[in-house]
Amino acid sequence: MTPPERLRSLSRLGLLWLAGIDLRLTILALPPVLPLIHRDLDLSEKLVAALTGLPVLLFAIVALPGSLLIARFGARRALLMGLILTALGSAGRGLGPSTPMLFAMTFIMGAGISIMQPALPSLVSEWFEAKPGLATAVYANGLLIGEVLGAALTLPLILPLVGGSWAASFVVWAVPVLATAVLIAGFTPHRSPLPSSAARLWWPDWGDAQTWQVGLILGGGSCIYFAANAFIPDYLNATGAGGLIGPCLTSLNAGQLPASFLVLGFPERVTGKKGPLVALGVLSLAGLGMLLLPLPWVQILGAGVLGFAAAFGLILTLALPPMLAAATDVHRLSAGMFAIGYLTAFLVPLLGGVAWDATAVPATAFLPIVLGAAMVLAVAARLKPHEFSAQGSSDR
Repeated sequence: MTPPERLRSLSRLGLLWLAGIDLRLTILALPPVLPLIHRDLDLSEKLVAALTGLPVLLFAIVALPGSLLIARFGARRALLMGLILTALGSAGRGLGPSTPMLFAMTFIMGAGISIMQPALPSLVSEWFEAKPGLATAVYANGLLIGEVLGAALTLPLILPLVGGSWAASFVVWAVPVLATAVLIAGFTPHRSPLPSSAARLWWPDWGDAQTWQVGLILGGGSCIYFAANAFIPDYLNATGAGGLIGPCLTSLNAGQLPASFLVLGFPERVTGKKGPLVALGVLSLAGLGMLLLPLPWVQILGAGVLGFAAAFGLILTLALPPMLAAATDVHRLSAGMFAIGYLTAFLVPLLGGVAWDATAVPATAFLPIVLGAAMVLAVAARLKPHEFSAQGSSDR
């Protein structure tokens, strides 16, 4: 690789990392200021739940029109559209402020992120067809960093900066998203979609087993993360361990970062392999078992294991579309994967609340984690070694 080629690769990896941060930055800026929004807009708990769950549902629904945009305009331009919508939606959430505007702008923000999600695997396929695992690990690392930044910096840094205004804090978090769009527009060339019938296809192939395999793996791993975040606080309160809520949630989210560094260090060894998927399922069950033991340090460690397993599964799954599909077809497989995966992640965690209400047994709230791990293990058990080969490479 010549020095100019190396510089181009490094700059594109940096842009992918920034775009990865923007996938979660504005979403995770919401929870810290929810008490303020609740106070100012008098939201009911149902509306609070709808507000936090809306982006996840959009991840599933808008992935399909996102695929259409990629087919018509190319992955880079679709990513730029997604970034701009995300920035505008985030900044607009505080207009008024009013409840209708908050939900309308959250819808726009979630739609923007939903377009970005299938665009990024397509860009990985275009920019790094020889090293899709490394490029995916880079933007997935950014995604995890974005979760930490939005959640950790809003209260101590952003709110004091804007005089305690939750509406203005959303505008601040929109700035880096818009800056990423400017950098990508200025430092990367447009690549027109191929004028072939294959390039015009955008609807996922629901009859293809791989679409369902990667979708269920993504859904299983996402169930683990969302269910753990949703039910760890109430479970610990119900079992008299309320003092562990902070440490366990911190461990859950901090445990995600080592997974991204592991894949960054050994991308070719862990992506596109059957063994790591099996390990993901086993680790999830082990982490849940530790969380249920009435020993504080074991519970904190168990939460960290769950976070590691969920992030590991997310990165492994995000790397699959560029490996499994031809360059002109990555957006279709990605869209199908996100639609199946996030619809699963939206619906299955609801079973935890149903199970707890029906049995009055707090531990049953973690049924979605068991189901998520079972989904991953069931799919991994049916895979043959050749099914995760980079078969798309031969079509490029």
